[in-house]
Amino acid sequence: MRRKPNQSKQSTKVYRRKPRSKKLWMAAIVIPLATGFSGMSLLILLLRCLPLPNQSVANPTEIDSEDGVRLAEWTSSGTEGQPVPLSRIPKALVEATLAVEDANFYHDHAIDLKSTARAMLVNLRHGEVVEGGSTITQQLAKNLFLTQDRTYSRKVREALLAIQLELHEPKDWILNRYLNVVYYGHGAYGVQAASRLYFNKSVDQLNLAECAMLAGLPKGPSIYSPLSNMDLAKARQKVVLSRMVATGYLTKAEADAAYRQPIHIATYHTPVVAAPYFTQVAVNEAKHQFQISEEHLYQGDLKIHTTLDPLLQQAAERAIDKTLPKHSDIQAALVAIDPRTGAIKALVGGRDFQTSPYNRAMAPRQPGSTFKGILYTAALENGWTPANQVDSKLTTFVYGQNHDKQYTVHDYGDFYAERPLTLREALARSDNVYAVHTNLAIGPEKVVETAHRMGIESTLQPYPSLALGVFPVSPLEMATAYATLANGGFKVTPHAVTEVDTPGSELATHPATERVVSPQVAYQMTDLLTSVLQPNGTGYSVHSYLHNVAAAKTGTTDTDAWMVGYTPNLVCAVWVGYDTNRPLSVAESHLASPIWAKFMGTAQAHMPYKWYQPAPGLKAYTIDPLTGQLATPQCRVTETDYFVPGTEPTKSCPIHNPAPPQAKSTPKEKLFGWFQKWF
Repeated sequence: MRRKPNQSKQSTKVYRRKPRSKKLWMAAIVIPLATGFSGMSLLILLLRCLPLPNQSVANPTEIDSEDGVRLAEWTSSGTEGQPVPLSRIPKALVEATLAVEDANFYHDHAIDLKSTARAMLVNLRHGEVVEGGSTITQQLAKNLFLTQDRTYSRKVREALLAIQLELHEPKDWILNRYLNVVYYGHGAYGVQAASRLYFNKSVDQLNLAECAMLAGLPKGPSIYSPLSNMDLAKARQKVVLSRMVATGYLTKAEADAAYRQPIHIATYHTPVVAAPYFTQVAVNEAKHQFQISEEHLYQGDLKIHTTLDPLLQQAAERAIDKTLPKHSDIQAALVAIDPRTGAIKALVGGRDFQTSPYNRAMAPRQPGSTFKGILYTAALENGWTPANQVDSKLTTFVYGQNHDKQYTVHDYGDFYAERPLTLREALARSDNVYAVHTNLAIGPEKVVETAHRMGIESTLQPYPSLALGVFPVSPLEMATAYATLANGGFKVTPHAVTEVDTPGSELATHPATERVVSPQVAYQMTDLLTSVLQPNGTGYSVHSYLHNVAAAKTGTTDTDAWMVGYTPNLVCAVWVGYDTNRPLSVAESHLASPIWAKFMGTAQAHMPYKWYQPAPGLKAYTIDPLTGQLATPQCRVTETDYFVPGTEPTKSCPIHNPAPPQAKSTPKEKLFGWFQKWF
């Protein structure tokens, strides 16, 4: 069950499972202790009369979207519906299991007293339960009726349930049931599921070498898995074969031959789930954020609540599928986050998870001109204003401490405005000369610092080319950086998991925000970025997909196409390119924008919003973009920008501000003027 609002969070995992009959269990423990050894017969009688609890292997780990829609269940890989009878399980697998797990299974009665006593001494020395000493019957009791927590009370219940099992069921039934429910790793419960997973064959087709390897897995599925570490798996197989020799099941020569026999491991395929790239991110986050081991994840009884919006996820997948050309190797990635919380609402890491599980939403690529959103944020923080002008023309910059380095900047297609541009125009046109000039004017080190402050974690170098997005970053990093602007200057941490429920406890994510950009600069940048989707902007061609105003920036390199943008309640970053860094054609370099716009259009309809209000302390001024000065009524083209008081232009446009007309002179004044001129 989910935590009620008035319940406090628990930082530790507490497992609780109500016994079938608490009073009877207390009687079964207390009465024999009170009556001494004579009470053992009473204990046996009580356990014989008590019905066994309902048999229930651990529930699978469930992964849900934000509205409770099931995305995935981490269950047995290839598990068949019916258990495999003991007659179909190879004799070698049965003997290998008995040899390594419980050689005295058919001779002891539920509990191995010698092993239990040794384990108790070890546990007392450590002050906690670190060793089990469990028989196969005890392991089955734990798997059927109990949780995996290591406590003394659980060990006592395990022992009592093991005795009760043997009072109710024959040994062959217990062994068969054990082989059908024991955990073999990677979500495989039971020998049939394990056989399918590791060897891609039915359990009755296993040879001796495969049986020995399989029998060694329950001791440590995540350690001895041949999918993870074949060397450790072979070492464990050798232990199993040696035990089989020691117990008389094999000769030394047979064991050596089995060890030398080649093992052919099947290719592991991740279970097919909804939103597979996102689910992969959520599972990895749950494991690291809440210290959940892979073994615990696959053993089940967990519920992972995620941030995914199913409608937005569907829109993201559809936008990519409908936009990318068919029969092409070109790939795309999309990540959308809530700028107010950092919750990941949609994530696509490629065209097909089954053929390529590589998650491109988390992979660094050159962001191109989308980095200019970060660059100009740094500029506004360091004395730049929307009215600053730079000549748009082929330019060679001289830089370095000794002014001995040169960097020539080209605009796309070598097309230049050949006149001064304001910041708004430069951003809308994606002018590279303006960007590099700005970068060198304020100092590349300051741009790097701003980028890291806004959420970029990848390595950046303070070079002139930094302004053009040459240093690789991931789509998730770009979405995080732009979310800082969308959130009024507060940085959020992107996350895919809100809560993990375990038996008896709930572990929750507590998103934190941090002020890293002033609200004035955040609003200025947001307002400037809207020009990209307006006439003459590089994103104007896709504005028809949108239903409301948005802020965005396009970006293109030889190998990468990008678009990153936002509304007050959603930020989206899209990347398109080839995994091989193959150069993009002209048509391919324009594929990111329609993917972004199609997705954001759906999001706007799904998540309506009100646009931002200017931040306190800002004032709007209308300027002439040709001069960067205050516009006059005669200026035919104007733009309205926001300024912090004291930074706005103070002069009127000189081009469109002619001198006021003078009064007409009288004939006498004209004659006097003529006289002065000549005499």
